[in-house]
Amino acid sequence: MGCGNLFFILVITFSAALITYNIIISANASLKQEFPGPSNPSPVSSSFSVDPIIRMPGHTSSPGSKKTKRLFHTAVTASDSIYNTWQCRVMYYWFKKQKNKPNSEMGGFTRILHSGQSDRFMDEIPTFVAQPLPSGMDQGYIVLNRPWAFVQWLQQADIKEDYILMAEPDHIIVKPIPNLSRDGLGAAFPFFYIEPKKYESVLRKFFPEDRGPITNINPIGNSPVIVGKDALKKIAPTWMNVSLAMKKDPEADKAFGWVLEMYAYAVASAFHGVGNILYKEFMIQPPWDTAIGKAYIIHYTYGCDYDMQGKLTYGKIGQWRFDKRSYDNSWPPRNLPLPPPGVPESVVTLVKMVNEATANIPNWGS
Repeated sequence: MGCGNLFFILVITFSAALITYNIIISANASLKQEFPGPSNPSPVSSSFSVDPIIRMPGHTSSPGSKKTKRLFHTAVTASDSIYNTWQCRVMYYWFKKQKNKPNSEMGGFTRILHSGQSDRFMDEIPTFVAQPLPSGMDQGYIVLNRPWAFVQWLQQADIKEDYILMAEPDHIIVKPIPNLSRDGLGAAFPFFYIEPKKYESVLRKFFPEDRGPITNINPIGNSPVIVGKDALKKIAPTWMNVSLAMKKDPEADKAFGWVLEMYAYAVASAFHGVGNILYKEFMIQPPWDTAIGKAYIIHYTYGCDYDMQGKLTYGKIGQWRFDKRSYDNSWPPRNLPLPPPGVPESVVTLVKMVNEATANIPNWGS
């Protein structure tokens, strides 16, 4: 038994060392060397093109037929900071509540912890421990650990489902999520600030013209995205290498800033011929989106500031506020004060859902 464990540990250690070596080499090598070439072509034609703004297809099954569930695995990357940890605990609480409701195709859940070591929440949240990038490689941009963490998870974990939902700690699932992907296309939320046409000259360094028109790059990030597991296994290493190459390129780094890794995923997806259904109702982002509507996810990336009359005071700290950054080094207290009358439904729902989670999660704040 001891010999078997020792052998397993040696295999994992060697694999991690080999992957780290490859990432270091790829970061210093010509980008084209890391992409599929004529001797190793992408299995999907590079001439693939699809108008990404399309309607969701209707149900194609005949009346009375039983629909086979296409389960997806939800994966969330995180550090071991208090900031990421409290968000993950809230996120996982709502994942469990929505998973088994009607219309759900939600399967398993994994927190991909890229701190390189386990933490005390491993028993509460299903967790895969990934190694961070070698010291200094992220150049202070910690998000570069995300694609590298996904590469490790996809290579090493036993993932039962055929699809993956890439989500983030600051996502709250407000209703059960079906598998929105169809016919080989991923399903993704379109971000208004991801503008491939505007930055075509920069993006052509990483998505050459022989791969197709720049419109093949969808205005997406890596989250939220539902995509086939096999497709993501091909996309993830390219996503990692493009992210590192963009960060090393001064023009790209300046153009894309904090959303650089999002552009890198969009490029990698297009490079491998994986188009996406742009699903605007995938999530809402308060305070700009005021109603829940048909959304599945609340993304609380923006601060919500209001005066006591319920008027938004964005850019100025309000008399009432909820901003996740207020709790970057401390746990949010239980029973946060609700917003004043007149504040939109989306913000009220967000705070109520955070409060419900913190009230029911054991040992909150410890």
